[in-house]
Amino acid sequence: QVQLVESGGGSAQAGGSLRLRCVASEYINCMTWFRQAPGKGREAVASNNGGGTVTYFSDSVKGRFTIARDNAEKTLWLSMESLRPEDTGTYYCAGKSGGHCPRNSDAYNHWGRGAQVTVSS
Repeated sequence: QVQLVESGGGSAQAGGSLRLRCVASEYINCMTWFRQAPGKGREAVASNNGGGTVTYFSDSVKGRFTIARDNAEKTLWLSMESLRPEDTGTYYCAGKSGGHCPRNSDAYNHWGRGAQVTVSS
C-alpha cells in the first residue's frame, strides 16, 4: 500500500497564496490533487502522470494553480495563487498505477488524509 502524506495548506485571505505538498512512500505513476468543499463531493483539481503530462481538471483553477512533481523525491506540489473563498476545502493527494489520470475519484486506490485550506474574503 502506497502511503501519501500531505502537508502545507492553512488559512489565507482572498488573493493570497498557499502551497501543498504530498510525499509518497514509493513511486506511483499517476498522482492527482482532489478537493472537497463542505457538503460537496470530491472534485479533481489537477494531476501529473509522472511522464510529463499535466492536466488541470477544473477550469476555475487554470491560471491560478500549478501542479509540479519531483519523481526522484516522490513528491507532488500544488501551488495555489489568487485564492478565492470558493477554494476552501480539504485537499487530498491521490495516486494510482498506470499513466492515465482520470478525474473520477473511484479510480484511485491510494489516498492521503487531506490538508485543510481555508480562504477568507
